[in-house]
Amino acid sequence: MKFYLIAGERSGDLHASNLMKALLAKDNLSEFRYFGGDYMQAVADTMVVHNRDMAFMGFWEVIINLSTINKLIKKCKQDIDTYQPDAIILVDYAGFNLKIAKYAKKKGYKVLYYISPKVWAWNQKRAFKIKRLVDHMFAIMPFEVDFYKKYDWHEVTYVGNPVIEAINQHQVNNDFKAKHNLASAKKIIAVLPGSRKQELKYILPVIKEVMVKSPDYQFCIAAINSLPPELYNTVIGLKNVLLVFDETYDLLAHADAAIITSGTATLETALWKVPQVVVYKANWITYHIAKALVKVEFGSLVNLIMEKEVIKELIQQNCTPDNISRELEEIINNGIDYTSLWQKLGPKVASEEVANFILRVN
Repeated sequence: MKFYLIAGERSGDLHASNLMKALLAKDNLSEFRYFGGDYMQAVADTMVVHNRDMAFMGFWEVIINLSTINKLIKKCKQDIDTYQPDAIILVDYAGFNLKIAKYAKKKGYKVLYYISPKVWAWNQKRAFKIKRLVDHMFAIMPFEVDFYKKYDWHEVTYVGNPVIEAINQHQVNNDFKAKHNLASAKKIIAVLPGSRKQELKYILPVIKEVMVKSPDYQFCIAAINSLPPELYNTVIGLKNVLLVFDETYDLLAHADAAIITSGTATLETALWKVPQVVVYKANWITYHIAKALVKVEFGSLVNLIMEKEVIKELIQQNCTPDNISRELEEIINNGIDYTSLWQKLGPKVASEEVANFILRVN
């Protein structure tokens, strides 16, 4: 079978790559073409566009880059028609992927969605639109099946969470500390500032002040090679700060605590059982538009799944160096218990569940 995948973000790239591996394991004649990233390219060297060129975050940032986005959408539509896939697999990234879904449905392609758009967070009536455009939804949050049932959509399957799969597959480098000359006497604070340019622009200057105030901790920033290196210039030169490129899971495996930008990283950090404080800061316009639209109580996936505040969220005006430092001391001293989170997510292997379903019904 021929599959066309679209994963516009780094986390989607990882999970899409595991799905590609699962499909190949069950049908070695599977073929792929995709908008994706380095993880997917390691499975099949048939990339059309790298997702570093698609990572526009926030309402304002999307508006000012609208011309580029529209060109990418046009390119994607044309490439799908040239390739003629048996199925299109959309991975998260709702703004882009729902436009492709509309086109694909009109043209008669089978449309599958892996990792639901966060329609439960804002503009929930988009669920009706997704129902019209998508043949089957593979949900990765336990509450999403019931959410879609409210819109009379039953072609939704909870397949488990792919973050668990990614963590279970990872072989921890036990020499991580030695490799990076990390002092065993100092506590390691993992800093995951995000994978988009805008995230680093707004959050790193705030975290820098925390680092300056905490010389006894070793701060390790989960940096990303595909981003321009100058984005990290804010913190380069601080004696207690280290950039760790593309070793996020090894960093979390050795961290004593973490400062995390809200997103998938909050769930990854929790599943590594690392105490964390969640921080988020955005363009003023983007933040206030989002605040007016968002319909959920929490910003982090951990708190949403647990339906209560398990981890502290310091958002926008509350995202200050003093608040972050105070919460960092709290979690270092008292930790966070994530046992119930594992139980809620369950034992399913997401990529296996999705691959089995796709090959069974096609």
